[in-house]
Amino acid sequence: MSDPYISTRDAWVEFPIFDAKTRSLKKAFLGKAGGAIGRNESNVVVIEALRDITMSLKMGDRVGLVGHNGAGKSTLLRLLSGIYEPTRGSATVNGRVAPVFDLGVGMDPEISGFENIIIRGLFLGQTRKQMLAKVDEIAEFTELGEYLSMPLRTYSTGMRVRLAMGVVTSIDPEILLLDEGIGAVDAEFLKKAQSRLQSLVERSGILVFASHSNEFLARLCKTAMWIDHGTIRMTGGIEEVVGAYEGPDAARHVREVLEETARGT
Repeated sequence: MSDPYISTRDAWVEFPIFDAKTRSLKKAFLGKAGGAIGRNESNVVVIEALRDITMSLKMGDRVGLVGHNGAGKSTLLRLLSGIYEPTRGSATVNGRVAPVFDLGVGMDPEISGFENIIIRGLFLGQTRKQMLAKVDEIAEFTELGEYLSMPLRTYSTGMRVRLAMGVVTSIDPEILLLDEGIGAVDAEFLKKAQSRLQSLVERSGILVFASHSNEFLARLCKTAMWIDHGTIRMTGGIEEVVGAYEGPDAARHVREVLEETARGT
């Protein structure tokens, strides 16, 4: 079996707007997809969510995506996962992909936490047998105790995130596409989650991680990519890219985290 890889060349993702006069519709599309308004080759008004995306990732690459909300980070993850097809250019992904965009996707509020562990695992490409073997370990990590026998609708937001995080970080993907969504847990559990995320990243062949947490990016990624209005504005080292995007204070913090990580602290 060949190693996993990702290759895109001049890839665009465009969403047609058939009633260009409807201002609210345009705003809704822009808010969700990012990018800019333009016209495609058929002269149809479109949201240019991604434009001229060219990238090549191989085994061992860990890339962090930075950029403002609506810049196109999530759209890029969906392109790489195959959810979106490029409307121009090409996108080739070789390997078993684990798309982790919304921690709540694939979970049923009417069934128990234990049952949701299985369902969520199936959604991420695991088999029922694989997930049954992981249930006890996931349950221990979540610290949800008796709540695991109760319907998901009885959970707080933080409890749901714990459960989803436990499942997501138990898999062994060749290509991990991760969109941050762990802000609703307490600080102590967040430390635990960081350690588990680190282990997940080490098991994955390729990581593409969209995050607003520079600390997470510094701990989990090797390089960074700045997405701005649907285009790749800059790629390079994490400190360099974060510094260009957010300024010297953010770059200094990234450097401190990188130094801590190098020391193993």
